[in-house]
This record gives sequence, structure tokens and C-alpha cells, in this order.
Amino acid sequence: MTMTISRRSTLETLGAVGAGSAMTGSALAVDEHETDDGDGETPADDGPEAVAAVRVAHFSSDAPAVDVYLDDDRVLSDVSFGEISSYLEVEPGTAAVRITAAGDPETVVFDDEVAVGRAFYTIAAIGTLEDETFRPLVLTDAGSALVRLHHAAADAPAVSVTGNDGQLSLYEGVSFGDVTDYVALPAGRYTLAVTAAGGGDDATDGDDTDDTAPITTFDVDLEHGGAYTAYAVDDRESADEAGPLSVTVAEDGPSAG
Repeated sequence: MTMTISRRSTLETLGAVGAGSAMTGSALAVDEHETDDGDGETPADDGPEAVAAVRVAHFSSDAPAVDVYLDDDRVLSDVSFGEISSYLEVEPGTAAVRITAAGDPETVVFDDEVAVGRAFYTIAAIGTLEDETFRPLVLTDAGSALVRLHHAAADAPAVSVTGNDGQLSLYEGVSFGDVTDYVALPAGRYTLAVTAAGGGDDATDGDDTDDTAPITTFDVDLEHGGAYTAYAVDDRESADEAGPLSVTVAEDGPSAG
């Protein structure tokens, strides 16, 4: 999941604010400073009603305390440096997340819509204002699924993999023989597209050619706590239709059949 800062604030002009973290929304029963990989903290994959959850961690040493809004409702107040909030339960789908200076809703440091699946997320404020490295870092926490890509198709170009019609970027510039690190994703079903790295370098010229058209697409079902490898392999029989590779997904580790 990729999230960006939509506009920069003038936090440098603000002083330090408040020390406490006051919860005004519905929080899950998770201790503020525990990680979310313990027993009972992973949401069950029990269908569309399973929960999603978001928390905020303030790790920017020279930034003031912040307030956090979900869908225009203030759910966290005065989250100060070093604090990690409790998880807030949200409906799976799209949530509008806005982070402002505490007590100053006009000073916005983060404002974006976030696609949340049935998983836990942490939005961590990192860097410093002084050296202009301040930014939010979005993590998909434990309780989700891990996926990596192994490029084993000798006749295929370097590839990138996206999902959600290009809105979700998973891997970029993966060449033959490369194995990526695992990427955490919310559990669920995905349709992923494999394209030539750099926007379709293997596409032929012509007015009717889409240089960003996928080499191939594939579906994958990811379960909570699972680890998977997507193997891109040569597929010459279907090259005329789907390109020079196909993808096989295997579950990794002790849970594999």
C-alpha cells in the first residue's frame, strides 16, 4: 500500500504540545506498545465483516503532537513523540485519514484516502522537520500475508508487478534470476498484472499497441499469516496471447501442503 503526503504544513513554527494520547474513537483491545503479532491480535478471516485497524506512531523528534482524523472524525488527540496509539477499528474499504498538529486542524501533515483490507496498519511519522525528512511511513502489520516474486523466465524482460488496476505497486524492475523480498499485503483476493519494466519495453510499435499492457495477469488468494512466492516462468506456448511468461503461486513454509 502506497500513501503520499498531499500537502506540507508549517509545523516548524509550532511549539511542543501536550504529552498524553487521548482516545476519542473505538479502539481495539491491544496495548499501546505491544506489537500486533501476539495471540489473539490478528483479525480472523471470517468474511466481509472482519475488522481492519489503524494506529499511529509518532517518531519525529522535533515535530509537535498530532491529532488524527478518520473520515472527518477526530479519533486521536495529542499523540506526542515516542507514543504509539492503540489500534482503531475501521470498516474494510477506503478510509480518509488526516493528521494535523494537535489543536490546529488547519495545519495538515498528512491527508489521503487509504485502502484498508482485513488487516492491521501502522502510520508512523518519521524523520525530522529540521532536515526536511519528515514523512509518514505506512506499514502493513503482522496478521497479513507475505508475498515475493521469483523471476525465472529466461526469455522475458525485467518486469514490474502491480495490482488494483495499477494503483498498487508491488515490485519494480525484477530481472531474470532475481528474487524479491517479501511484501506484506492485507489478506484477500488479488488480480495482479505483470508488465515489462519501464512501461513495456518489449511491446511492438504501432498505433494500436498499448506500451503499458500487461505481459500476463494472474489471480491469487492470500490468507492471514500465509507466505507465498509467485514464480514467473517461461510460457512459450501462450507467448502469442499472454507474453513469454506465466505465473505459478506456491505457499511457502510449514503451512504449505
